[in-house]
Amino acid sequence: MMVNNKNFVKWFRNSAPYINAHRDKTVVLMLSGEAVQHPNFANIIHDIALMHSLGMKLVVVHGARPQIEERIAQRGLECKIENNVRVTDAETLVAVKDATGSLRLHIEALLTMGLLNSPMHGSKIRVSTGNFIIAKPIGVKDGIDFKYTGCVRRVDEVGINTQLGFGSIVLLSPIGYSTTGEVFNLALEDVATQTAIALNADKLITFSKDEGLIDSTGELVRSCSIRTVKALASEQLHEQEKHLDQLLLLNAIIKAGENGVERCHCVSYQSDTALLQELFTPDGAGTLIAKDHREQMTTATIDDVVGILELIQPLEQEGILVKRSRELLENEINRFVVLKKEEMIIACAALYLYPQDKSAELACVVIHPDYRKGNRGQRLIKAVSEIAKEQKIETIFVLTTVSGMWFQEQGFIESTIDALPEGKKQLYNFQRNSKILVKSID
Repeated sequence: MMVNNKNFVKWFRNSAPYINAHRDKTVVLMLSGEAVQHPNFANIIHDIALMHSLGMKLVVVHGARPQIEERIAQRGLECKIENNVRVTDAETLVAVKDATGSLRLHIEALLTMGLLNSPMHGSKIRVSTGNFIIAKPIGVKDGIDFKYTGCVRRVDEVGINTQLGFGSIVLLSPIGYSTTGEVFNLALEDVATQTAIALNADKLITFSKDEGLIDSTGELVRSCSIRTVKALASEQLHEQEKHLDQLLLLNAIIKAGENGVERCHCVSYQSDTALLQELFTPDGAGTLIAKDHREQMTTATIDDVVGILELIQPLEQEGILVKRSRELLENEINRFVVLKKEEMIIACAALYLYPQDKSAELACVVIHPDYRKGNRGQRLIKAVSEIAKEQKIETIFVLTTVSGMWFQEQGFIESTIDALPEGKKQLYNFQRNSKILVKSID
């Protein structure tokens, strides 16, 4: 029991940076009708309540396709699908209203629970629903009148943000309202993506029956760019009937990512830990999709020597960096990681391994003055840390004369010369009197 408690405390401490990073962020969660009817949905609700209590601004968008089909069957109606889009006549619209209304009440009830000895105890969540989605009819396409099937015309982002500001969770159904007072049946993916775009959301979280996005070999894609998601969608397009649900999800991620949503996630609605693992642990549980950057992180080659020299020379002249000759840089080029933008090197870092001590030195961390805003420094540290981790390195250290505070902000802790590997102790320059900072690799 004591070991388990210690493990929990360690995990809780390690999750603190993620808790701080997500606080006050706007997150849209896209939950299909299949996810809502799955037995694990109650656990997802508990996790949503926890995310809310940690200060995240949440918009939950639910689907209702299987529930609508069930109502249609109960009424003995014909299910009309054209080009993978439901034709919603007046009778079908009644089934749509019934299904979405029942689901909305069900989700509101789950979010309101506060039973003693339950994860929801003391949550006190206010749920806000309303006419936040203005819709228009799809109309007639290829001679087919889709009637009360519509698409999102406008999202009332002011109204949603007002409710988020009051501390409410906003709950949206796949229903929209026209300016003429009509109700339209909308696609879940349309509502979720248009809402995320209109709110300039920090994240869109999607849920799949799989662990996340799956490639053509059946393997989970841990992280990727929108470009990769497009490739996955293209692969599945020729068998779209077989992969329709996955294609709809992929297209939602693509649309959100191409229109300003910086991060999308895809996790399993069948796992009772996936959502929290994805948000609050380093390795995650599903797929992280980052907005495409025109910057490429790569291991340096001999062709990058000139670019690195141009980048580091100003700091060498100021005495901030120890001077490196071109010959030395050529010999050590495989130790460098560079960040390029349109073939220009805008940042670099080097990693020197001390495998016997399971330690490594992070050196020559330089970012071009025009690109020092943003998270490029953090990206460099993450890249070299991953390399070190692959080499079974347990700690990284850095020697610095002027950037100690910045490294401390990145998780490094000031230490003494005793923390250095024996080989580095012998080379330590007491005249420079560099500060020594150390960081453990999880």
